[in-house]
Amino acid sequence: MSDSLASESPTVRAFDATVTRVDGRSVVLDETYFYPEGGGQPADRGVLGGVDVEHVRTDADGTVVHDLAADPDFVAGDEVTGVVDDNFRTYCMRAHTASHVLYGAGRRIFDDLGYGGFDISAEKVRVDFETSTEVDDDALVELERLVNRAVWDSREVTWEEIPVADAREREEIAFNVKTEEGVFADSESVRVVSIDGWDWAACGGTHVSNTVEIGPVEVLSRSNPGEGLTRVEFAVGASAIDRRAAVRGSTYEAARALGTNLDGLGETAATVAAAREELESELADLKSEVLRSRLADFETVERDGLTWKVGAVSGFDANEVGDAAKESRDGADVLVAVGESDAPFVVVASAGDAAAGDVVAEVTDEFGGGGGGGPTFAQGGGLGAPADEVLAYLRD
Repeated sequence: MSDSLASESPTVRAFDATVTRVDGRSVVLDETYFYPEGGGQPADRGVLGGVDVEHVRTDADGTVVHDLAADPDFVAGDEVTGVVDDNFRTYCMRAHTASHVLYGAGRRIFDDLGYGGFDISAEKVRVDFETSTEVDDDALVELERLVNRAVWDSREVTWEEIPVADAREREEIAFNVKTEEGVFADSESVRVVSIDGWDWAACGGTHVSNTVEIGPVEVLSRSNPGEGLTRVEFAVGASAIDRRAAVRGSTYEAARALGTNLDGLGETAATVAAAREELESELADLKSEVLRSRLADFETVERDGLTWKVGAVSGFDANEVGDAAKESRDGADVLVAVGESDAPFVVVASAGDAAAGDVVAEVTDEFGGGGGGGPTFAQGGGLGAPADEVLAYLRD
């Protein structure tokens, strides 16, 4: 069985090793510095014996297997050179360490904190927090501030193997059992990664030796992947720089549109939002007033010994007309409003002598569509005739 030496020596990018097994395109070495996929960290990329490494995994026996992109021209017993992709390994080291820094920031602002998951992708990193604290916008801002401050503080990152029992007794050590499956089972020791004075976690991944190597971190979003979980996604390094530039550009654009500067953007945006809300309320009141006026002007007809008010309206949806119709019969026994639109509808408000639901059923039986309601209010939609034809039918 061969274990990966990547976690203990994450800066090694090239090495020589002896091939112990070749099975098609799957190769096992006597030792390797390729990191196999696991613990939320993707497998290393690179070249082995001149052939691209497509994937690196750990089999059921714990042996690291290198899956190549083509058949190798070497056999068991040969010595080969492995070259780990520097850019991708460096990114994974920064991203993985950044996740620990983020969790350390969470320790300072969240209650009942626990790991719920972790993953690195090419564009972003995610950490799932188990916490009873509501992770709102202010919390995201504070998380990002604390993470970047920890990066700026150049905190030393170290790792060591310690007895599992000792690790369990240390309350500060976080155990991410959801992504480190098997790390603690049947093992006498566990690898603990420590960020000086900031975070301590049982982890088998690759890390930088100082937080300053992480570079900028930009929080992207939050979501709720499951009960009690909050997922925080963030960018690291180059993608964080690009994201930050895009956000800054949008911020300047918003400030220009609102006629203010960055310092006054929040206050100005709040003022504009309040004004918009007030205008929308006033507009809704005016629309309601106009609608009630139109309903009041409906033609009055006598039908079956009852006084009916019938007419058409446009520019309003069925729900708006329905709300107004309930208050606009003005002494009539029945009010029927037909909506003029690509999908005509009918709304009926009644004093009860003529059941509103029966009127809608009569109209939809004649012109198609569907709907329903009770004795005093009903509505239907999808009528297969224009409003004037429906009104002519109702008048007769």
